[in-house]
Amino acid sequence: MKIICVGRNYALHVKELNNAPAEEPVIFMKPETALLQKRQPFFIPNFSGDVHHEIELVIKINKVGKNIAEKFAHKYYDEVAPGIDFTARDLQQKLKTKGLPWELAKAFDGSAPVGNFIPVKELDMESGIDFQLLVNNELRQKGNSNHMIFSFSRIIAFVSSFITLKKGDLIFTGTPEGVGPVKIGDRLEGFIGSRKLLTVDIR
Repeated sequence: MKIICVGRNYALHVKELNNAPAEEPVIFMKPETALLQKRQPFFIPNFSGDVHHEIELVIKINKVGKNIAEKFAHKYYDEVAPGIDFTARDLQQKLKTKGLPWELAKAFDGSAPVGNFIPVKELDMESGIDFQLLVNNELRQKGNSNHMIFSFSRIIAFVSSFITLKKGDLIFTGTPEGVGPVKIGDRLEGFIGSRKLLTVDIR
């Protein structure tokens, strides 16, 4: 099982981090050990003093695919969940300044909690999927899939031109604006529409 992630996929998030807009999807990966086990807290790692939350929509691949045409990409997933891409922002900035890959700031253990999946058929895909993150009952991030620079189908087509997708692979599709630090004692709750599908306590 692979965890494939897309960066810089919402224009306002690109702006808030002072990044340049991407002409193609920005792809990085997390190992399976990045998955946070259900009902387990997230422990802030000792190598970072600035871990940020990034709420995202996560799609689950339902069959093997390679070089998938964009017009057929919707056939390769049928479930979506909220997920959080925890990012050690201070470490990421240090690595980027040196021109080094920044997987260490993204791929550490427990950095990819994923909530419960719901069938796509239960959602209004034409209007887009609304999702949000509450931190201690305060709205921190909200987004809609129609605001993505690169759609689910575009992401699947692009990734599969380089990497074979297999059943069970997860794709984190990018975060909207509003990312920020977490601290010990925080409770994070991820929603799709009005449904709370993810809860993470910070320790």
